[in-house]
Amino acid sequence: MKELLNKTRISAIVAVALMVAIGCSDKLDEPELNNNFAGGTDFTKTEDMALSIIGVYEAFQSRGWEQPLLISVRGDDVNAGGLGDQQDFAETDLFNYNKDYWMYNSLWQNVYVDVITAHTGMEQIVRYQELADNAGKALGEQYIAEAKVLRAIMLFHISQVWGDVFIPTSSDTAELFDVETVPTQDEVMQHISDQMDEALPFLSDMRPNERTDLPGGVTRYTALAIKALANQELENYQTVADACAQIINSNKFSLYPDFYELFKTPGKLSDESILDMQYSDFGQGEGDREGHLYAPYGPQGWTPAVDGASSGWGFYEPSMKFIKFMLDRGETVRLETSVLFTDRGIAEIQTDPNYATLPAFVSNTTRDGDVINDYARALFASGKHYLPSNQLITGRTAYGSNKNFNIIRYGEILLMYAEALTQGASGSGMTADQAVNLVRQRAGMPAITGVTLDQVLEEKFAELAMEWGKRYYDMVRLGRFGELSYDGRTFSEDKSFLPYPQAQVDQFPILDK
Repeated sequence: MKELLNKTRISAIVAVALMVAIGCSDKLDEPELNNNFAGGTDFTKTEDMALSIIGVYEAFQSRGWEQPLLISVRGDDVNAGGLGDQQDFAETDLFNYNKDYWMYNSLWQNVYVDVITAHTGMEQIVRYQELADNAGKALGEQYIAEAKVLRAIMLFHISQVWGDVFIPTSSDTAELFDVETVPTQDEVMQHISDQMDEALPFLSDMRPNERTDLPGGVTRYTALAIKALANQELENYQTVADACAQIINSNKFSLYPDFYELFKTPGKLSDESILDMQYSDFGQGEGDREGHLYAPYGPQGWTPAVDGASSGWGFYEPSMKFIKFMLDRGETVRLETSVLFTDRGIAEIQTDPNYATLPAFVSNTTRDGDVINDYARALFASGKHYLPSNQLITGRTAYGSNKNFNIIRYGEILLMYAEALTQGASGSGMTADQAVNLVRQRAGMPAITGVTLDQVLEEKFAELAMEWGKRYYDMVRLGRFGELSYDGRTFSEDKSFLPYPQAQVDQFPILDK
């Protein structure tokens, strides 16, 4: 990880060139700026080819704080905190959508900027290949395949949010103005699956954490995971099972033994990791760092075990429905990991006589000694986005500094595989019972037999809550809309996708529907 991030620092000139060439998101209507972000590049220096793929990684990892937040807020596992100046975010959680809300436009524009960056990087690599020896040409094919994978997960997320979306085919954004029909969500997901098939022959056959050139970078198993995700949306369950089985039968991946630490420093780039956004303080208490802004997920008030550690904004709250679901199941470590409790939140749980007595770990003090104080915006905060103050590098104070952002992990692969089998697919090498029980065993839950679809979905709820909206998109995919109507919300199928941002409709009238 550190090597990849250090190379990213070295390639700062590439990142600067990207910003100049692509500019802010409102520059997407200036295609002449997007074609070659390094017009002065000497392509005879084929050893610099790596800078082009590092530029793509840099773009991929540069998520604005609002992007994963907006992608993930609509499930029954999470609520938007009570937000003063971001009321439309809270309204989105209630399925009341405002096409003029800045977050919608920011997510759309910035993801497409980064998709175009991936195309620009691939086009640069092709130019290096023209002057490279055979080894350089082969390395270029690997880098192009990696860029396709990173591009794919970005298109995947944006299609989950909006359904029918553009599929750029080059860095020339002028082509988007000539689109006659916006590709359907099914077409987008099939495109992603096909792209992963194209990429697979050129990718490294190893875990991401086994790579020494770009530790934590894309491998063939990342592509297989994204292929499985796309086909899950298409309900092509045999393809899901086959892709997941390749990951499982590789015997390269395993569940990190400590669920609590999986989301913290000890779990960074573990053998469970398939795709992460990687961040680092480079082992130093000041100076350069690569980081995501985790403050929106954190409690608005706390007394950290390490003085001076900053609190968060309280924008993101595990739902009472999720907490009671977990208590009813007898969950321990997964509930403790997923939720930061305030005293006010604990008291609210106990107003229900069924929960008058709670396990000892339901406390406003985490096992690392951070005290979560009462605050106005929410009753709870997300534990999966929490880094204990005693894991901050001395000198760093930003909430969650040095923490990676998990996107795909082996636990999800096991549960996708199990779901595919309960949906009628044939498995290879492992049963649905075995896959689910591996996940349950780590969580300290008893084994079950004769696993049903409902049981798999409950396991996904327990395991993957507050991770990229996975719960929400499962419920939409399966038409289980009633689950999303809770705590005063009323969901209907026509609310499945956000409306296109008005600024994009103005720019691309084809989106007006």
